[in-house]
Amino acid sequence: RHTLKVSCKNNKPKVSNFYTISYIFDKRTNSTFGMVKKNIAVVMGGFSSEFEISLNSGNVVCESLDQTVYNIFPVHILQEGWFYVSENGSKSPIDKDDFSFKVAGAKVVPDAVFNTVHGTPGEDGLLQAYWKLIGIPQTSSSVYASALSFNKRDCLSVLKGFGVKCANSYYINKGVPYNLDEMVKKVGLPCFVKPNRAGSSYGISKVKNTDEFEAALQKAFTEDHEVLVETALLGTEVSVGAYAINGEITVLPPTEIVSENEFFDFEAKYLGQSEEITPARISEEITQRVQAETKRIYELLNMKGVTRCEFIIQEGEPYFIEINATPGLSKESIIPKQVREANMTLTQFFGMLIEESLAAPQK
Repeated sequence: RHTLKVSCKNNKPKVSNFYTISYIFDKRTNSTFGMVKKNIAVVMGGFSSEFEISLNSGNVVCESLDQTVYNIFPVHILQEGWFYVSENGSKSPIDKDDFSFKVAGAKVVPDAVFNTVHGTPGEDGLLQAYWKLIGIPQTSSSVYASALSFNKRDCLSVLKGFGVKCANSYYINKGVPYNLDEMVKKVGLPCFVKPNRAGSSYGISKVKNTDEFEAALQKAFTEDHEVLVETALLGTEVSVGAYAINGEITVLPPTEIVSENEFFDFEAKYLGQSEEITPARISEEITQRVQAETKRIYELLNMKGVTRCEFIIQEGEPYFIEINATPGLSKESIIPKQVREANMTLTQFFGMLIEESLAAPQK
């Protein structure tokens, strides 16, 4: 295999683009054939508290993708700017007109985007809308599906209408008066107080009595001006990944989450204070039920790419908690463990997601 990097003229006048052609010599036929490698921007970062976790996810994707098939370009989208970051750490600014950047003087326009941004603007539909407008395929869900799934209370409201079992919930907006007695009557104690639009357990508190509520509410408001208060369900917590290829939804093996803390908080998720057991230690019947519910939710919300649903199994019933449209892909994350349990490598899995985004009509 020989690789030649060239700068070729594309269809637009006076604009060059970067291509890599891999030449492969076939000993059986004594012939050589070439393959143009696709330019893939692995986008990571974001504007929320999750940006460092997203950087970890993006780096794992870059390390795992097959470099004989793709040209891989890490792209950081951060509050301070949008940049392609080279192997030596140098930064090339993104031209937002077409999401292009310069590599060794050649202009690169990505053929597709692998989206690993957790939180805004990569999980809530903002970047999806931008990429759709400029015609670049991307691996995550559509604009509306991303926005809906990221907004916990809107997502719950839609799914409850289809009979999906969820915890009782109460909504509070910053600056709007609320009735504490009414809230306690509806959701009971203990309860969870969480930001409506945030992930990685940032801003979440478990409240056991009313004296703790105001502090928990202010903590949640540091992440979002909308807050969701939910009944604290008792049972086994499981997380279930799903993805779609050629219109066929595949549900991954469930992971059981056993936290050393009060709940699956940030420290439990990322600092080793939990046990994540794949496959989950639940019966075959419950496994099938939670996988079927994951698939149904994926279909109802019209999701795309890889997602992860969270459930609490209480008295044999799976109660939906939330869905992640761009779940964590770092070495500590659940999806990579489930992929390996399904007898796939991350290289295979991530490649499938890219090829699906290139082949599927953009919705």
